[in-house]
Amino acid sequence: MRVIAIIPARYASTRFPGKPLALVGNVPMIERVYRAVMKSTAAQTIVATDDERIVQCVHGFGGMAVLTSPLHQSGTDRCGEVVNQLALADEDIVINVQGDEPFISEKDIDILIELFNNKEVNIATLIKPFEDISDISNPNKVKVICSKSGKALYFSRFAVPYNHSGKPQACYCKHIGIYGYRCKTLRQIIQLSPSSLEVCEQLEQLRWLENDFTIHTAICHYESIGIDTPEDLERAKSKNFL
Repeated sequence: MRVIAIIPARYASTRFPGKPLALVGNVPMIERVYRAVMKSTAAQTIVATDDERIVQCVHGFGGMAVLTSPLHQSGTDRCGEVVNQLALADEDIVINVQGDEPFISEKDIDILIELFNNKEVNIATLIKPFEDISDISNPNKVKVICSKSGKALYFSRFAVPYNHSGKPQACYCKHIGIYGYRCKTLRQIIQLSPSSLEVCEQLEQLRWLENDFTIHTAICHYESIGIDTPEDLERAKSKNFL
């Protein structure tokens, strides 16, 4: 079993065109992500992109990149193409790290990788208790409900579970959007059609749950700042991330 980290990086972002090549502390964002992932225990790191400019950038700093279809709707689909391009073994593990996470912690990546020591784990992701109670009502902060054994029961943009008492509760967890998959399972889920729950919430992981796949979770202790817009870069500076 090998662990391969794949970083999907799309050039044509609506809110931040050319985002993977934007400078973060004088270093291209994709390079920052790549070097952070390289500190983890993953055996190999690969950028999967739809644009030759990103490929050239990655090759320029000595990284590995592959060109993938511009038609993919998600990073999971892009990872799936790489798995098939490279003919990875069914038992290999893919860690999907978003290309706009230049401050990702290698410790969190390794927490995710460790979940796969359990042979029953085929899909995994990270969660974190909310620290700022005001974030619970933010639809951009995805909530997750888990079973006692750490299996995800549901993901939502809504504040779930509903707090009937109205008293402060410590049961709200935030989904951290980094995934791991066994290659056999990844090949299966990229063949699935969009599901009703996924379309409703605009969350691809609901497609997997609705099709009876199990998503295991682990709690991480560090949350980086994702860069979706140029304004996010300024926010990172104000919080001394740069």
